[in-house]
Amino acid sequence: MNLRRDVFQAIADPTRRAILLLVASQALTAGAIASNFDTARPTVSKHLQILTECELLEQKQTGREIYYHINAQKMKDVADFIEPFRQMWDDRFNKLEAIMKNYQSKK
Repeated sequence: MNLRRDVFQAIADPTRRAILLLVASQALTAGAIASNFDTARPTVSKHLQILTECELLEQKQTGREIYYHINAQKMKDVADFIEPFRQMWDDRFNKLEAIMKNYQSKK
């Protein structure tokens, strides 16, 4: 049974975010990734499976080793989805800051 994973649930986990940061600059094997965590390798493997199913990571086999690397296009899709929300919150915080500055200047 092939489960459909939700990208946002995947990146909600701090360990999976840490894995994404690790492989953002270079492809790494599961063992190299696992060596950065104090958890069992099967636990890291499960995180890698989830990130791969969400297409945030891609696998490339080189000889006997499987290397994990960022799927830049999928990460861009996520960032593009989030961007309007970021802009909305930036606008709201800027308005709040202006109101607070105006209030402080009237004191």
